Amino acid sequence: MHSLVFIKQVPDAAQVRVDYETGTLIREGVPAIINPFDTHAIEAAVQIKDKFGGSVSVLCMGPPMADEALKKALAMGADNVFLLSDRVFAGSDTLATSYALWAGAQKVIQEIGPVDIFWAGKQAIDGDTAQTGPGIATRLDVPLVTYAVEVKEVDPSAKKIKIVRLLEGGTETIEVPMPCMITTEETLNHIRFAPLSYLIKAAKTPVVLLNSSNTTIDASQCGLKNSPTKVKKAFTPPKRERGEMIEGSLDEIISAVYEKIEPMLKQLGRV
Repeated sequence: MHSLVFIKQVPDAAQVRVDYETGTLIREGVPAIINPFDTHAIEAAVQIKDKFGGSVSVLCMGPPMADEALKKALAMGADNVFLLSDRVFAGSDTLATSYALWAGAQKVIQEIGPVDIFWAGKQAIDGDTAQTGPGIATRLDVPLVTYAVEVKEVDPSAKKIKIVRLLEGGTETIEVPMPCMITTEETLNHIRFAPLSYLIKAAKTPVVLLNSSNTTIDASQCGLKNSPTKVKKAFTPPKRERGEMIEGSLDEIISAVYEKIEPMLKQLGRV
């Protein structure tokens, strides 16, 4: 069983600030972490490896500093890590990113071997689009299962996996053939503490660099210039004023509330 996990290094959302002059995020001084949803994808892949054997590869697209995220992936139990890093990827939107990661996946398959399960977090916390995983699955032409909350059953001999996925009104259990792509929720599993052997391996295992010189990449499908989606502005919504506490009897409260909303009702022609 070979799993390939797509991860992203993101700024810690709790410490991100906005430059109100430029409308862009201030990333300087903000610590970078593995996208939290992606850590559960890594954990799921490692648990399947522990049970059935095989290997776990991890692929990350980003600047050179993203190798820190890949070292963390090794400490979680990954066996092979690849950093897709090149100037041609700068400014890529989700469409361009899915292409670049698809191209990187082809190189991983060439180097390590065929993949049984592709994994990704359901979305990245710095974008919240949930588009990249499905975009990669479309390019790979494999079945896609989104919002996984439980791995019900894995059958390597029959090349099938049964997943419980989250829906708006509950859950559904779906069985798909492998290879397939699965995107994960945070409730899929609990992240285990890394054993000493994994930490030693993380220190010794090199991060393999992939770029346009050693990977077959069409530069016309990458980068800001070739991304149909453009971010016009990023900003922090204004803080809401604290609500008013109304006390008294029920009749008094109803009267006070009506008095406050009466002007609005008049504008709507309701009174």
